[in-house]
Amino acid sequence: MNNSATIIVIEDEAQIRRFLRASLASEGYHVIEAENGKQGLTEAATRKPDLLILDLGLPDMDGVEVVKGVRAWSSVPIIILSARSQGSDKISALDAGADDYLVKPFDVGELLARIRVALRHLSSAANGEEGVFLVDVLKVDMIHRKVTVSNSEVHLTPIEYRLLTVLVKHAGKVLTHRLLLKEVWGPSYVEHTHYLRIYMRILRHKIEKDPARPRFLLTEVGVGYRLAAV
Repeated sequence: MNNSATIIVIEDEAQIRRFLRASLASEGYHVIEAENGKQGLTEAATRKPDLLILDLGLPDMDGVEVVKGVRAWSSVPIIILSARSQGSDKISALDAGADDYLVKPFDVGELLARIRVALRHLSSAANGEEGVFLVDVLKVDMIHRKVTVSNSEVHLTPIEYRLLTVLVKHAGKVLTHRLLLKEVWGPSYVEHTHYLRIYMRILRHKIEKDPARPRFLLTEVGVGYRLAAV
Protein backbone atom coordinates (compact mmCIF):
# COMPACT_ATOMS: atom_id res chain seq x y z
CA MET A 1 0.00 0.00 0.00
CA ASN A 2 1.29 3.43 -0.97
CA ASN A 3 1.12 6.08 1.75
CA SER A 4 1.99 8.75 -0.82
CA ALA A 5 -1.60 8.43 -2.05
CA THR A 6 -3.43 11.66 -2.84
CA ILE A 7 -6.49 12.37 -0.66
CA ILE A 8 -8.96 15.20 -1.24
CA VAL A 9 -10.68 16.52 1.88
CA ILE A 10 -14.01 18.22 1.09
CA GLU A 11 -14.98 20.01 4.30
CA ASP A 12 -16.26 23.53 4.98
CA GLU A 13 -14.94 23.82 8.55
CA ALA A 14 -11.38 25.18 8.37
CA GLN A 15 -10.43 23.77 11.78
CA ILE A 16 -11.36 20.23 10.76
CA ARG A 17 -9.55 20.62 7.44
CA ARG A 18 -6.38 21.71 9.27
CA PHE A 19 -6.64 18.78 11.66
CA LEU A 20 -7.16 16.29 8.83
CA ARG A 21 -4.35 17.78 6.76
CA ALA A 22 -1.91 17.45 9.68
CA SER A 23 -3.06 13.93 10.58
CA LEU A 24 -2.94 12.64 7.03
CA ALA A 25 0.31 14.38 6.12
CA SER A 26 1.98 12.82 9.17
CA GLU A 27 1.16 9.42 7.63
CA GLY A 28 2.72 10.40 4.30
CA TYR A 29 -0.46 11.17 2.37
CA HIS A 30 -0.64 14.09 -0.04
CA VAL A 31 -3.65 16.20 0.97
CA ILE A 32 -5.71 18.56 -1.20
CA GLU A 33 -8.41 20.67 0.46
CA ALA A 34 -11.78 21.86 -0.84
CA GLU A 35 -14.19 23.97 1.22
CA ASN A 36 -17.40 23.31 -0.74
CA GLY A 37 -18.99 20.74 -3.03
CA LYS A 38 -18.34 22.52 -6.32
CA GLN A 39 -14.66 22.98 -5.55
CA GLY A 40 -14.45 19.36 -4.39
CA LEU A 41 -15.92 18.07 -7.65
CA THR A 42 -13.50 20.21 -9.65
CA GLU A 43 -10.51 18.99 -7.65
CA ALA A 44 -11.65 15.39 -7.93
CA ALA A 45 -11.96 15.69 -11.72
CA THR A 46 -8.62 17.42 -12.25
CA ARG A 47 -6.38 15.85 -9.59
CA LYS A 48 -7.47 12.21 -10.00
CA PRO A 49 -7.11 11.41 -6.27
CA ASP A 50 -6.78 7.98 -4.69
CA LEU A 51 -9.47 8.70 -2.08
CA LEU A 52 -12.00 11.36 -1.02
CA ILE A 53 -12.99 12.36 2.51
CA LEU A 54 -16.32 14.16 2.33
CA ASP A 55 -18.57 16.07 4.71
CA LEU A 56 -22.30 15.95 3.96
CA GLY A 57 -23.23 19.38 5.31
CA LEU A 58 -21.54 21.58 2.73
CA PRO A 59 -22.56 25.23 2.19
CA ASP A 60 -23.40 25.00 -1.52
CA MET A 61 -24.76 21.46 -1.97
CA ASP A 62 -25.52 18.29 -0.08
CA GLY A 63 -22.62 15.87 0.15
CA VAL A 64 -24.78 13.08 -1.28
CA GLU A 65 -24.94 15.07 -4.52
CA VAL A 66 -21.16 15.24 -4.52
CA VAL A 67 -21.05 11.45 -4.18
CA LYS A 68 -23.43 11.06 -7.12
CA GLY A 69 -21.42 13.54 -9.17
CA VAL A 70 -18.17 11.67 -8.58
CA ARG A 71 -19.77 8.28 -9.18
CA ALA A 72 -20.91 9.43 -12.62
CA TRP A 73 -17.32 9.03 -13.81
CA SER A 74 -15.14 7.53 -11.07
CA SER A 75 -14.99 4.61 -8.62
CA VAL A 76 -12.50 6.37 -6.32
CA PRO A 77 -13.10 5.39 -2.65
CA ILE A 78 -15.23 7.93 -0.76
CA ILE A 79 -15.30 8.09 3.04
CA ILE A 80 -18.05 10.23 4.55
CA LEU A 81 -17.10 12.22 7.66
CA SER A 82 -20.25 13.87 8.97
CA ALA A 83 -22.07 15.03 12.10
CA ARG A 84 -25.22 13.42 10.74
CA SER A 85 -25.68 10.22 12.70
CA GLN A 86 -29.15 9.11 11.59
CA GLY A 87 -29.35 5.77 9.83
CA SER A 88 -31.26 7.35 6.95
CA ASP A 89 -28.39 9.77 6.27
CA LYS A 90 -25.88 6.92 6.26
CA ILE A 91 -28.06 4.83 3.97
CA SER A 92 -28.55 7.72 1.51
CA ALA A 93 -24.82 8.33 1.27
CA LEU A 94 -23.89 4.64 0.98
CA ASP A 95 -26.63 3.92 -1.57
CA ALA A 96 -25.38 6.88 -3.60
CA GLY A 97 -21.97 5.21 -3.81
CA ALA A 98 -19.96 6.17 -0.71
CA ASP A 99 -17.68 3.43 0.58
CA ASP A 100 -17.67 4.21 4.28
CA TYR A 101 -19.16 6.50 6.91
CA LEU A 102 -17.74 7.93 10.14
CA VAL A 103 -19.68 10.17 12.49
CA LYS A 104 -18.15 13.32 14.02
CA PRO A 105 -16.57 13.55 16.51
CA PHE A 106 -14.37 10.79 15.16
CA ASP A 107 -11.29 8.90 16.24
CA VAL A 108 -8.41 9.69 13.90
CA GLY A 109 -6.95 6.21 14.40
CA GLU A 110 -10.18 4.66 13.14
CA LEU A 111 -10.26 7.03 10.17
CA LEU A 112 -6.69 6.08 9.23
CA ALA A 113 -7.60 2.40 9.49
CA ARG A 114 -10.61 2.89 7.21
CA ILE A 115 -8.39 4.75 4.73
CA ARG A 116 -5.88 1.89 4.71
CA VAL A 117 -8.63 -0.65 4.07
CA ALA A 118 -10.09 1.40 1.20
CA LEU A 119 -6.69 1.90 -0.45
CA ARG A 120 -5.75 -1.75 0.01
CA HIS A 121 -8.96 -2.84 -1.68
CA LEU A 122 -8.31 -0.39 -4.52
CA SER A 123 -4.78 -1.73 -4.95
CA SER A 124 -5.96 -5.37 -4.96
CA ALA A 125 -8.56 -4.61 -7.62
CA ALA A 126 -6.00 -2.83 -9.79
CA ASN A 127 -3.55 -5.74 -9.50
CA GLY A 128 -6.14 -8.44 -10.17
CA GLU A 129 -5.78 -9.96 -6.70
CA GLU A 130 -9.47 -10.31 -5.96
CA GLY A 131 -9.73 -14.02 -6.68
CA VAL A 132 -8.80 -15.04 -3.14
CA PHE A 133 -9.85 -13.20 0.01
CA LEU A 134 -8.00 -13.90 3.25
CA VAL A 135 -8.45 -12.31 6.65
CA ASP A 136 -7.33 -14.02 9.84
CA VAL A 137 -8.58 -17.64 9.64
CA LEU A 138 -11.22 -16.97 6.97
CA LYS A 139 -10.33 -17.72 3.35
CA VAL A 140 -12.71 -17.31 0.41
CA ASP A 141 -11.35 -18.69 -2.86
CA MET A 142 -13.71 -17.35 -5.52
CA ILE A 143 -11.76 -19.04 -8.29
CA HIS A 144 -12.51 -22.51 -6.92
CA ARG A 145 -15.69 -21.50 -5.03
CA LYS A 146 -14.22 -22.74 -1.76
CA VAL A 147 -14.60 -21.27 1.73
CA THR A 148 -12.42 -22.36 4.64
CA VAL A 149 -12.13 -21.38 8.29
CA SER A 150 -8.93 -22.45 10.05
CA ASN A 151 -8.20 -24.65 7.00
CA SER A 152 -11.49 -26.53 7.41
CA GLU A 153 -13.88 -26.29 4.48
CA VAL A 154 -17.26 -24.65 5.12
CA HIS A 155 -20.16 -25.87 2.99
CA LEU A 156 -22.50 -23.09 1.88
CA THR A 157 -25.72 -23.10 -0.12
CA PRO A 158 -25.72 -21.09 -3.37
CA ILE A 159 -27.48 -18.12 -1.72
CA GLU A 160 -25.19 -18.22 1.32
CA TYR A 161 -22.16 -18.26 -0.98
CA ARG A 162 -23.54 -15.44 -3.13
CA LEU A 163 -24.16 -13.29 -0.04
CA LEU A 164 -20.65 -13.92 1.26
CA THR A 165 -19.00 -13.16 -2.07
CA VAL A 166 -20.85 -9.87 -2.44
CA LEU A 167 -19.47 -8.91 0.98
CA VAL A 168 -16.02 -10.15 -0.01
CA LYS A 169 -15.95 -8.09 -3.19
CA HIS A 170 -16.60 -5.00 -1.07
CA ALA A 171 -14.61 -6.07 2.00
CA GLY A 172 -14.23 -3.28 4.54
CA LYS A 173 -17.10 -1.34 2.98
CA VAL A 174 -20.52 -0.89 4.60
CA LEU A 175 -23.19 -2.42 2.37
CA THR A 176 -26.78 -1.36 2.97
CA HIS A 177 -29.63 -3.83 3.40
CA ARG A 178 -31.15 -2.70 0.08
CA LEU A 179 -27.91 -3.15 -1.85
CA LEU A 180 -27.32 -6.64 -0.47
CA LEU A 181 -30.90 -7.72 -1.13
CA LYS A 182 -30.72 -6.37 -4.68
CA GLU A 183 -27.38 -8.04 -5.42
CA VAL A 184 -28.22 -11.42 -3.87
CA TRP A 185 -31.96 -11.85 -4.41
CA GLY A 186 -32.81 -9.25 -7.06
CA PRO A 187 -34.49 -5.81 -7.31
CA SER A 188 -37.93 -7.10 -6.33
CA TYR A 189 -36.63 -8.19 -2.90
CA VAL A 190 -35.15 -4.90 -1.62
CA GLU A 191 -37.80 -4.59 1.10
CA HIS A 192 -37.44 -8.18 2.35
CA THR A 193 -34.91 -7.45 5.11
CA HIS A 194 -35.95 -10.58 7.04
CA TYR A 195 -34.33 -12.70 4.30
CA LEU A 196 -31.04 -10.95 4.97
CA ARG A 197 -31.28 -11.34 8.75
CA ILE A 198 -31.98 -15.06 8.43
CA TYR A 199 -29.13 -15.77 6.03
CA MET A 200 -26.67 -13.59 7.91
CA ARG A 201 -27.46 -15.53 11.07
CA ILE A 202 -26.86 -18.81 9.21
CA LEU A 203 -23.57 -17.55 7.76
CA ARG A 204 -22.36 -16.45 11.18
CA HIS A 205 -23.08 -19.88 12.66
CA LYS A 206 -21.05 -21.48 9.86
CA ILE A 207 -18.13 -19.04 9.82
CA GLU A 208 -17.79 -17.34 13.19
CA LYS A 209 -16.22 -18.95 16.24
CA ASP A 210 -18.71 -17.02 18.38
CA PRO A 211 -21.74 -15.96 16.28
CA ALA A 212 -22.92 -13.65 19.08
CA ARG A 213 -19.62 -11.75 18.88
CA PRO A 214 -18.71 -11.89 15.19
CA ARG A 215 -15.15 -11.36 14.03
CA PHE A 216 -15.89 -11.17 10.30
CA LEU A 217 -19.56 -10.44 9.56
CA LEU A 218 -20.15 -7.11 11.28
CA THR A 219 -23.46 -5.31 11.74
CA GLU A 220 -23.81 -1.60 11.05
CA VAL A 221 -26.93 -0.96 13.15
CA GLY A 222 -29.87 0.31 11.12
CA VAL A 223 -27.78 0.45 7.95
CA GLY A 224 -26.41 -2.89 6.79
CA TYR A 225 -23.37 -5.13 7.12
CA ARG A 226 -19.62 -4.99 6.66
CA LEU A 227 -17.11 -7.80 6.13
CA ALA A 228 -13.98 -7.19 8.18
CA ALA A 229 -11.00 -6.67 5.89
CA VAL A 230 -8.25 -6.82 8.53
